[in-house]
Amino acid sequence: MEQILTFAKRIIPKKLIEKGRPIYHYLLAFVGAVYYGFPSKKIKVVAITGTKGKTTTAELVNAILEEAGFKTALASTLRFKIDDKSEDNKFKMTMPGRFFMQNFLKRAVEANCDWAVVEMSSEGAKQFRHKFIDLDALIFTNIAPEHIESHGSFEKYLEAKLSIARALENSSKSNKVIVANIDDEHGEKFLNANILNKFPYSIKNAEPFSLQKEGLVLIFDNEKIVSRLTGKFNIYNMLAAGTFAEAEEIDAQTIKKALEKVSVIRGRVERIKEGQSFDVVVDYAHTPDSLRELYEAFLNQPKVCVLGNCGGGRDKWKRKEMALIAEKYCDKIILTDEDPYDDEPREIVEDMAKEMLKTKPEIIMDRRKAIKKAIEIADKNGAVLITGKGTDPYIMRKDGVKEDWSDSAVAREELKKFLSK
Repeated sequence: MEQILTFAKRIIPKKLIEKGRPIYHYLLAFVGAVYYGFPSKKIKVVAITGTKGKTTTAELVNAILEEAGFKTALASTLRFKIDDKSEDNKFKMTMPGRFFMQNFLKRAVEANCDWAVVEMSSEGAKQFRHKFIDLDALIFTNIAPEHIESHGSFEKYLEAKLSIARALENSSKSNKVIVANIDDEHGEKFLNANILNKFPYSIKNAEPFSLQKEGLVLIFDNEKIVSRLTGKFNIYNMLAAGTFAEAEEIDAQTIKKALEKVSVIRGRVERIKEGQSFDVVVDYAHTPDSLRELYEAFLNQPKVCVLGNCGGGRDKWKRKEMALIAEKYCDKIILTDEDPYDDEPREIVEDMAKEMLKTKPEIIMDRRKAIKKAIEIADKNGAVLITGKGTDPYIMRKDGVKEDWSDSAVAREELKKFLSK
């Protein structure tokens, strides 16, 4: 199949390929659903969409469902899980195509799972990977500018997200549920879906809450929840998961117990601990808002910030935004290589560096050496914040070359070396 596609790209005009691409993706989704017997009709499916928080919300929803006694499957940016078997997502995409999602759901049905928890991205929706998946529920977390160059405009990006709400409308399932963050200015658009059971949530539903150095406390449905997760953004993620659980008539005690058990989400404010006095944190932070929110979670600590956060070939507007946010919040900044793809790696970070007028960042293109330097110069009560990749398993280079990588593994290795001196 891939050889045929490569040959077709050589002989068919590019404009014709672009026009035919939506039909091609739609047909692939349909054939996949037919081939695997429309498995989503035989299992409950909750989709999670939004710019930020999808992966953490998916993990929290999965934790609550498991605590409530359900057998679950989970497909996310982080991992693919069916019952008690889990494997890392190494596709570097949230929703893999080429029949993958339908096959995943079929395997979940064969494992007698009650629920499938599925992250749905705008890129996946754009390529119709959400088609022919009958949804029982949808959770909308938030939306901010992202993938603008891929979609063509913010409006088209939003439209891709809203198409998932329409998929819920068109689902053959009964008692469908939609959960949406109404603190987001676009939340009401999702609640306008023709769905009977609508459940909005707001930060007010967690009050009074408090943010602490290594965790947070909130009130949900009159239950006090003490979590090891950090940052106001994680309060929103808990509200999304908890509101969905309430919609499915899961009791507040079960929700509390499940949320308190989740102490870390890999690559999402993941603390790397080897006995050092300072914090070392790995986080995905791929939008300006998420970078700002991460830095604000460590507001009272001297921060050494290791970042690139601007992959090649996309969203060049972010370079300036990320640079200005780092300059505002970080005490020391180390700019480094991330996912240059076909762009010149140093050009990306130099585009960022030239925006910093008050601070002179250090540029260390070798990402390992950048992390090593950050650890060496960290304040004993400070924080090293390593952002942009999270659990991404590769650094993406020219011509599709993948360099094996793990921010957390490298940070742990360099910490051990530092502490052994």
